[in-house]
Amino acid sequence: MSNPASYSLAGAIKSVTCAVALLWVIQSAGVLFDLPLSLLAVYPLELSRVHGIVTSVLVHSGYEHLFNNTLPLLVLGSVLVYGYPSSRFKVIVITWLGSGLGVWLFGREANHLGASGLAHGLFFFVFVVSVLRRDARSVALMMIAFFMYGTMVLTIFPTEPDISYEAHFFGGVSGLIAALIWWREDPRPERKTYSWENPEEPDDPQIREQLSRAPDAPETEPEEPPR
Repeated sequence: MSNPASYSLAGAIKSVTCAVALLWVIQSAGVLFDLPLSLLAVYPLELSRVHGIVTSVLVHSGYEHLFNNTLPLLVLGSVLVYGYPSSRFKVIVITWLGSGLGVWLFGREANHLGASGLAHGLFFFVFVVSVLRRDARSVALMMIAFFMYGTMVLTIFPTEPDISYEAHFFGGVSGLIAALIWWREDPRPERKTYSWENPEEPDDPQIREQLSRAPDAPETEPEEPPR
């Protein structure tokens, strides 16, 4: 079954690039117009900042912070959009909100902002769903993601005081949950069948031609045993 909303790899990269470019526009607007972007961050258990569950992914502490998240979002986002056309939006929503909600409920008392939680959620989804599906495309996409960002398995734990490992952790948990829920959602790629996999069809074309020209062998009755 084909999905009409599926993207080619180039189309997936283009759409994700446009989404990530929006983060740069927001950051640049904050710098140029001196906007208090930190008010869009999530602050744990603060009702006046509960909107940060949604908005914290859109803002960063600076250009360096945004730059560090840009390439993971481009790679992992493209892998998700290209490889999982039926579940991609559900995965983005659950990892986006799951990361923010987890930080709001259990995070340290500080402003938590940035898209690293979303990136961790995408990584854990791609990794876990490939283990469950085990088709060639899922495994190939997982190997790309793991080769480039396998260290995300470690950054869900405390490393540096200025890094919100809580966002990483709850993003990863959300990605794992999404994989367990929707790993059957996307159609498997069609498997190409080769001639040597059909035991009834000879591989050699000359043998096939000779068999097609050979007359049917006459049926012979079994000889009676001597008395």
